[in-house]
Amino acid sequence: STLTPVLANATVADYRKLHARLGTSRVVVVQPRTNGTDNAVTVDAIAQFGMANARGVAVLHPDVSDAKLRELDAAGIRGLRFSVHEPHLGVTRIDMIEPLSKRIHALGWHVQLHMTGDQLVENAAMIARLPSAIVIDHMGRFPQPQGPKHPAFAFVRKLIDRGDTWVKIAGAYLESKTGGPAYEDVAHSARALIAAAPQRMVWGSDWPHPTERDTKPDDAELFDRLADWAPDARAFNRILVDNPVELYGFANQHARKETMTIARPASP
Repeated sequence: STLTPVLANATVADYRKLHARLGTSRVVVVQPRTNGTDNAVTVDAIAQFGMANARGVAVLHPDVSDAKLRELDAAGIRGLRFSVHEPHLGVTRIDMIEPLSKRIHALGWHVQLHMTGDQLVENAAMIARLPSAIVIDHMGRFPQPQGPKHPAFAFVRKLIDRGDTWVKIAGAYLESKTGGPAYEDVAHSARALIAAAPQRMVWGSDWPHPTERDTKPDDAELFDRLADWAPDARAFNRILVDNPVELYGFANQHARKETMTIARPASP
């Protein structure tokens, strides 16, 4: 498949401007599909931000060596991304998830699954077997207008109840039919997930929004949606600070609005 080059304006300097606008100080850099399994740019971005404030999620194939896994762990990688919602464009495949989950479990890493709601249901047995922690990306992409009534919601709830599964509140525009800035339809899914388990939610900006080619969403508006969807200040702070500290292994410092995750790396 042909992969689109990483956006030229997705640099560490550009992202620092977003930090300043939103009032955040930490970042999780997620390897893009465009860079394949070469995680050098993601690792470099972590280094530029500094390990005190940055972690990363890589993309790898099952033939990766143990030595490479240890190297990436030391560089701040804490999970592997599987963007398989469009199989014909994917760098990874669904059949790679379980073997790699077994490999990274001892490191304390997680698998980040970007699947459609239908794919989550179709692969429920495999996902339930995974030994590593799990992050369900983009709120599980429950189809609209079904939202929480889709079978994937009940499945994700079961995973959350096990205590080792997280959901990333991100990418509301990917499934919304009503559109922004309110995303009223997707809001039902977000509120239901947060109400069910605020202790297992993390937020992601999905910056710089490469899927949105014509009009980019306003990052401040997306950030404000979390404030609308979280039931109270405690849940809001938990999603942005306490939960990422636990999931990504940041030092536990008490500060409001500290952590956010992005879905594309800064260029060196």
